[in-house]
Amino acid sequence: MAEQQKHYDLVVIGTGSAASAAAFRCRAAGWTVAVIDARPFGGTCALRGCHPKKMLVSAAEVMDAAARMAGKGVQTSQVAINWQELMRFKRSETAQAPQFFEQNFAQAGIDGFHGRARFVGPTAVAIGQDLLVGRHVLIATGAMPAPLPFPGAEHLTLSDQFLELEALPPDLLFVGGGYIAFECAHIAVRAGVRVTILHRGARPLQGFEPDLVEQLVQRTRLLGVQVEVATEVQGIDTTATGVVVRARTAGQERQFEAAMAVHAAGRVPEIDDLDMETAGIARDQRGVTVNPYLQSVSNPAVYAAGEPPLAVLLSRRPPARTVTLPRQTCSPAITGRRIIRAAPASSLRCPHSRPWGSPKPPHAPRGCSVVSTAQVPRSGLALCAWARRRRGSRS
Repeated sequence: MAEQQKHYDLVVIGTGSAASAAAFRCRAAGWTVAVIDARPFGGTCALRGCHPKKMLVSAAEVMDAAARMAGKGVQTSQVAINWQELMRFKRSETAQAPQFFEQNFAQAGIDGFHGRARFVGPTAVAIGQDLLVGRHVLIATGAMPAPLPFPGAEHLTLSDQFLELEALPPDLLFVGGGYIAFECAHIAVRAGVRVTILHRGARPLQGFEPDLVEQLVQRTRLLGVQVEVATEVQGIDTTATGVVVRARTAGQERQFEAAMAVHAAGRVPEIDDLDMETAGIARDQRGVTVNPYLQSVSNPAVYAAGEPPLAVLLSRRPPARTVTLPRQTCSPAITGRRIIRAAPASSLRCPHSRPWGSPKPPHAPRGCSVVSTAQVPRSGLALCAWARRRRGSRS
């Protein structure tokens, strides 16, 4: 069957948070938009990550609050997590999400396509029997578990599978010491599971504040979680009752038995099967190589955004060519007195922002202050303080 060619202003690969933000904003600006996803619409956060995890965490928080109030007027003997009921509660929300996204895309006039996408030209994407050609393409495919080099890695349960377990095993082992491991470990241990975390580095949660991480590790161990650092997994074997994880700590061979071992050793961009070389899109093992506007350094019609990060900043110099969108898509800017911080997908440059080092224009459009993105702090706490200072200066 011949391919059906369709043309759009923007073709978005992915339907998660970054992808949806760009799709809806560009559609509202009058662009024709198509979205593509090989999985049910909604992305990792809504279906397999943040949202379902928070619903499980809410139960763990109740257990923690009850434990803190034991002997202080609260009877805690009957407080327990019923995993089956908790999972039914979680699915009551996540099961509806794909249809919700489908309907919202359709009502906005955004065309949806299901299937695996691949580039067949600079801005041409093949999806089944359809060929979508965009003026611009946004890669927002999200992430997948990182491939692990040791034998038996295929026996690991993935984190999204953990969030779908019908019943919890009596003991769990997490390979990796990132935030996925600690979040899931705290959920599981408060549900009565024996939990072990194996981390190959000297300190888990490498990207976080060391003092806070130390406190978290101490608290985690007090809950009964066995946290092993400087322990590198060598292989995994299956047994009649679960798995045996072979590891090495300071040159010493060790074995850890568990009913289930969970992959928590990091995530990588899910872009290997997109055939980006065909479109001339530069990348490395971390993701698509972009400039400060999340624009591909080798194909200016292509952008990338989202987890984990999908886009890798190469240069802090502004691109020679950018796309100017209508004012309602502006980011970053201060409109009225509220900071509008668009989702990562809003990489198409706001006409009211200015590049690094450029002189401030004599005046800004009404209702919009011109802010250099170099002035915006990167951390959340610093951003809040920065926002308060700016509000005070405008009062």
